[in-house]
Amino acid sequence: MQSAEIELKFPISDPAALQARLPQLDFHLDTPRTFEHNTLYDTPARDLRAKKQLLRIRQYGDLCTVTHKRQPDQASIDTTRYKIRIETETTVADGPALSEIFQQLGYAPVFTYEKFRTEWSHGTERSAHLVIDETPIGNYVELEGPPDWIDRTVAELQIDPATCITDSYGTLFLNWKQRTGSPAEHLTFVAIPTPVLTSR
Repeated sequence: MQSAEIELKFPISDPAALQARLPQLDFHLDTPRTFEHNTLYDTPARDLRAKKQLLRIRQYGDLCTVTHKRQPDQASIDTTRYKIRIETETTVADGPALSEIFQQLGYAPVFTYEKFRTEWSHGTERSAHLVIDETPIGNYVELEGPPDWIDRTVAELQIDPATCITDSYGTLFLNWKQRTGSPAEHLTFVAIPTPVLTSR
C-alpha cells in the first residue's frame, strides 16, 4: 500500500502520564507496548540516502514489514512544520529471507534502531494515530494524520509547539552522538544500555 505520511514528533519525559490522559481525548489503545526492531538498507555509496529515500525491514512483535519512503514530488503542505513522505509498505512472511535478497541485490544493512512502541488511534479522525516510542535515547510521541488534526492534538495535549520536530530517529541519534560523544553505531538497547533523558 502506498500513502502520503504526514507526521510530527515531540519529546516526552513521562509516557505513562501522557497515556493516562489519552482516553479523555477520544484516543483508543490499538497496540500495547511492543518491542520494535528496524534495519535500514542502502548501497555502499549510500545511494538511497543521497536521494533522501529509505528502505527498511521492521519487526514489530510478530509482524514483519518492508517499507520504502521517498519525498513527495510536490508538497502542498509546509515541510518545515511537518515531515512528509510517500510511503509504500507491505507485510512480509520472512524478514531474514528478504534481507538476504536485498544484500544479493547490493543493499546491505547500514543502520539499526530499536524502540518500544505503543499505538493509539483517534475516535473521530480515522486516518490519524498517535504512537509513543521509548528509545535508548529518550521517549517521543509521533503524531500522524492531517495537518489540522496534528495541530489540534498538539494544542489539546498542551505541548509547546517549539518542542515539535520533524527529525527521523537516525537524525536524532546522530545529533545525540555529537552531543554525548558516544561511540555507539546503532540506536539499540545493547549499544546504549542505560536509558537517557530525552533532549533536543
